[in-house]
This record gives sequence, C-alpha cells and structure tokens, in this order.
Amino acid sequence: MTGTITHDPPPASGGRQSGPLIVTEDPDLLDDLLRLCAAAGATPEVHHSVPELPPSTPSASTATASAANPPPPGPARPTGWEAAPLVLVGDDAARRVRGAVRRRGVVLVGRDQDDSGVWQRAVEIGADHVLMLPDGEQWLVDRIADVAEGVGRPALTVGVIGGRGGAGASTLACALAVTSAREGLRSLLVDADPMGGGLDVLLGGETADGLRWPAFAASRGRLGGGALEESLPELHSLRVLSWDRGDCVAVPPQAVRAVLAAARRRGGTVVVDLPRRIDDGVAEILAQLDVGILVVPAELRAVAAAGRVAAAVGMVLRDLRVAVRGPYASGLDDREVARLLGLPLVGEVPVESGLLRATESRRPPGTPSRGPLARFCRGFWDRALADAEGWGGSGAA
Repeated sequence: MTGTITHDPPPASGGRQSGPLIVTEDPDLLDDLLRLCAAAGATPEVHHSVPELPPSTPSASTATASAANPPPPGPARPTGWEAAPLVLVGDDAARRVRGAVRRRGVVLVGRDQDDSGVWQRAVEIGADHVLMLPDGEQWLVDRIADVAEGVGRPALTVGVIGGRGGAGASTLACALAVTSAREGLRSLLVDADPMGGGLDVLLGGETADGLRWPAFAASRGRLGGGALEESLPELHSLRVLSWDRGDCVAVPPQAVRAVLAAARRRGGTVVVDLPRRIDDGVAEILAQLDVGILVVPAELRAVAAAGRVAAAVGMVLRDLRVAVRGPYASGLDDREVARLLGLPLVGEVPVESGLLRATESRRPPGTPSRGPLARFCRGFWDRALADAEGWGGSGAA
C-alpha cells in the first residue's frame, strides 16, 4: 500500500545522483530496504536517526552499509538529511526524526497495514508518502531507481477525453503534442484508445517504423525511459505510442503502468488520448496524470453525457478541467458549460478552417503554427508549465 500526502518531488539535478538515505534501527526493515535499493541499482546511506555528522565523516552504520554495497566510481555522493535525493524513514524511527528540517522526498515506510496512527506520524515528520511493505515494493523500487538515475522533474502529463463521441478529443490531443514539440519540449503522444483508429493515422505515420502498444503487453516492473522513447515512431518531432492494424491485443494494467511511468521519467510533456470507457488500464493512466481536459461540445445532450464521464474520471483524477467546443446551443456559452459540469474552464477550442483537408493531406492538427488551434494549445502549455513549477510538473527537454 502507498499513500500520498503531497506530489512535490525532491529537488533534482542533472547527471547520476546518490542513492537514498535510510533511517531505521529495525534490522528486518533495513534488510528489505537494502534489497530494494540493490534491485534499483542504488547504494544507500544508512543511519539510525537524523544524521548530524558532516558529509566527509560517515557513521559506523553508513560504513557498514557501504562496505557491503560499495558505491560506484564517480563524483562524491551528497550525504545527509537535506542533501539526499530521497529519504526512507522506518516507522520505528519516526519519533527520532520528528524535529528534522522539513524537506521534500521523505517516505515513511512500515509494515502494519492496520496501523491508523502511521498517517499522523507521517504528518509529524513532513513525509510526502506513506508506504507499507510488501505491497508497495515495486513503487519504491521505481522511486529509488529514479533518484539513482538522476531523473529530474517528471513529464507534465495531460490526458484528453471526449465528453461524448465525436467531441474532438483526439484532434486536440494531437494538436497539444504537436505544439509542445514545436516549442522545443521533449514530447510523447500516447493513444490509449484501441478502438479509436490510431493517432498515428492522424499524424500521417501509420507505416512509420517503431513499436506499438501490443509490443508492450508483456511488460512487467520497470521499463527504461530512454529505451522506450527510442523504440517508438518519431513523427513531427515527437514520439507516438499508438496501436497497430492487427487484432486487438489486451494490454494488462501493470504493463500500462510500466509504460506510462517510463514515459513520465523522461521529462518534457506526455499527452494521452483517453477513451470514454474507464477500465483498469485507463485507471492506471488516470492515476499518473497531472491534469485532464474534458472536451465538450456546447449542446445540452453533450453536457449531460460529459457529466457522466466527469463523474467516472473524477474518482481517480483530481484535476479535471473542461474545454468547450462550439457552435453553441441556445443559452449556452463556455462558462455556462463549465458551471453546469462544476469544472474549471480551460477555454473554448477554436474552429480551424481547413482542418479536415489538412488531415487528409497528412498534416496533423495544430500544424499551422499561427492557426487558432495552435494558439489555443500554446496558451494552454504556457499556463500549465507555469503552474507546474509550483507542484512538481516538468520542464523542457
């Protein structure tokens, strides 16, 4: 089990970083955490309480752990409570670290699934996450590997979903990804709808070399972000993960989780075109989104249908916003649609003349950089990336 208190990651810098700081006196818990660090390729620093020694003076427990797991050659690793990229506090040590300087990237780790007091202890030490072993092992391995690889801010990940069929969600998703790539961001477009016909078709790249979703159906655990990116088709300066033209292959939720987590670790932006049917795989994607955009045509039946979609999506995704597409039915405008749905308004998706002809000529949505759709997308990214500086989103590639 894992629980999240905030979403802010620890500060990150380029290049390979140190492993986590482990604070615990529980020998069994320490054995498990050292095992997970080894699985993630990280060498931890171990203390019984908040380290007070200067970085050049290792404690006895640190020396013991280092002897068993010698650090890789390279620059000296940062040490200490404030310098470590990730801090794993055993539940036994929560009381001893209560007075430590508050920082991001603290995980409280325990074993007792029925201990309700763990949440209070997490708040007292300023932990970002509460994790219970063994259920949360894979999550923790991924987090440790992120800091060991020197991963910076994760990609700003945006999901686009239609309030009803034909709302234009796929068009907007493509335009957002194309605009992001044109602005110089590392960009990935993910087609999460196996019945949608394939976003690579919208981008004019259905025959482009690269892997599609069925190739990842057997994926388990952690995928390399760089390897994933390099394996996908590159179209219009962005990477695309879509579906092939063969029989529909079910991609299990754990594979969806692994793929999207790898994509997010590369930074930049990830845009996901979502189906309106929420199954376990889509729920895995929703759990990793930073923001969702619900595209709603401005007519009463579409608003009613969008309300049902919003209710289902809102059970997993906390930040869901609405983008309204005209023409408007009598008595409706974009603000009224947002009010009826009870969602923040992204804005009105503009009508772009010649969009159908452009698609037929294999020019993707958002291609005219000065067109109304591109301007809408550029405005969205400007606001979203500015907001992301405050809650842990992504920066440029």
